[in-house]
Amino acid sequence: MCGIVGITGKDNAVEILINGLEKLEYRGYDSAGIYVNNGNGNGFLVKVKGRIADLKDKVTADVKGTAGIGHTRWATHGIPSETNAHPHISENGRFYLVHNGVIGNFKELKAKYLSDVHFASETDTEVIVQMVEHFSNEGLETKEAFKKTISVLDESSSYAFLLMDQEDPETLYVAKSKSPLLIGVGEGFNAVCSDSMAMLKETHEFIELTDGDVVVVKPDSIEIEDKNGKKIERKPFYVDQDASASEKGAYEHYMLKEIDEQPAVMRKLATEYFDENGNIKIEADLLKAIEASDRIYIVAAGTSYHAGLVGRELFEKLAKIPTEVHVSSEFGYNMPLLSEKPFFIYLTQSGETADSRQVLVQTNELGYPSLTITNVPNSTLSREASYTLLLHAGPEIAVASTKAYTAQIAVEAILAKKLGEERGIEAAKDFDIHLELAKVANAMQTMVDEKHEIEELTEKNLKTTRNAFYIGRSIDYDTAIEAALKLKEVSYVQTEGFASGELKHGTIALIEEGTPVIAIITDEKTAAHTRSNVQEVIARGANVITIVSRSLSNAGDQIVLPDVHPLLTPLVSIVPAQLLAYYTSKQRGYDVDKPRNLAKSVTVE
Repeated sequence: MCGIVGITGKDNAVEILINGLEKLEYRGYDSAGIYVNNGNGNGFLVKVKGRIADLKDKVTADVKGTAGIGHTRWATHGIPSETNAHPHISENGRFYLVHNGVIGNFKELKAKYLSDVHFASETDTEVIVQMVEHFSNEGLETKEAFKKTISVLDESSSYAFLLMDQEDPETLYVAKSKSPLLIGVGEGFNAVCSDSMAMLKETHEFIELTDGDVVVVKPDSIEIEDKNGKKIERKPFYVDQDASASEKGAYEHYMLKEIDEQPAVMRKLATEYFDENGNIKIEADLLKAIEASDRIYIVAAGTSYHAGLVGRELFEKLAKIPTEVHVSSEFGYNMPLLSEKPFFIYLTQSGETADSRQVLVQTNELGYPSLTITNVPNSTLSREASYTLLLHAGPEIAVASTKAYTAQIAVEAILAKKLGEERGIEAAKDFDIHLELAKVANAMQTMVDEKHEIEELTEKNLKTTRNAFYIGRSIDYDTAIEAALKLKEVSYVQTEGFASGELKHGTIALIEEGTPVIAIITDEKTAAHTRSNVQEVIARGANVITIVSRSLSNAGDQIVLPDVHPLLTPLVSIVPAQLLAYYTSKQRGYDVDKPRNLAKSVTVE
């Protein structure tokens, strides 16, 4: 959600900023802009409502600089427009600012300090750049004016700030609280970004910032002050990732590429979490911490929450540990009565999800141990949790998560298996997960190889529909909820996932002639019941698509899945659902990778 880039000490600042913003397009945005300065008193501000391609078209040949800042905006305060796009400029034209986050008390600050200032935009961000000018006019140096502005923000505010002063254009002023921000370390230059992916063409060395940091970045120096104003040294970490890993290659869309990568992700996890003898490699202290607990609490949002629902099945059946799953945005403000010895697991693709992070802050204050399962090493939730397990899924660019979701389930399964072994649970001992994940990878490959048949089903059943339903029971219900989210978020088809046994309790009233109903059937105990529910909706005119494990299939089932272990069927059954969503969006002519109103990484509550 929103993206920040900055560079100082490079002659091709415009190219670097544009390339960086292109790498951040996956985060979701509605407008973009850059400001660059050539160091000789000439500055250039370019902003657009629309895509980075529109911004590139607007950048003329004379727009050049050795330092600059850039931003992609996802609207919170004020409509998507060129005026509301970042960077924002102070009234006297001296200061330029980009910002990720939300300023909680911007209205109060505006009334107290800036009643005589003319505002060009509707944003909370413009208040900050005008505040810097206000304190600068009172005689403060830029850094001190910046710090004083930060000091009057309320506790609810979140920010990643990147400020430029036209009178000292080679210096970047940086601050962070609750929103992610990194410093890229170079030779003769330095950079700022909200995601390392934006600057991997320039450097692989990054310094992580923590809440309260204020940083002054010049081409040849980086000075960091912590929240207490103390100067600190912080060593950079190395990001071992090829910049080309985030390219689409021959694929038309990232989403399809990432669906197709899922078999490889399963195999990658097998190499990362198992030794040469097939034994699971997980930190002993993490296992002891979970074993010492009396209940697991999985906290997550969106697709990660749905992965948590499957995780509950795995932890309870393989490790025999009671497990609850909670939506992070609800949990943080309405915490339930906890058990005596809780253990928290945070599922997050980006490791920066604001809703989950605010829960982690609370559970840290309460002294409870925690694990973050994430795709991004050194991310905020990874750093602040007691333990981390990585997804090893590679960059996921499409807004709709696919391979990170299946990687989360696979990592949960590996952890649950190991816990069960440690606890002497027979079900875990008998569960050869190394072999079973290999079967899953093969089954996934079978499904992605059949994508053209699924494309034809989409054309017939989903291309023009207004609404649709997924149904399933038990673990298939967990999958149905995620499948429904995939379809609605990329194709805008109003889709809901329901426990099929609940149809008669109200939902069946929505079934009418031609309504698409997609039934997931992989659970042997409930297969006959779901079949019965399918007949009920057919009797009311529904067009039914069945996604069924081969051992449970009947003649006429449209999508037949290779058989895998019953606890791992969600890893396979979700693949055709992802493809149905992808082709529905594509056939409707929508932007598959960047659905309207959505952001990849939700860094504000």
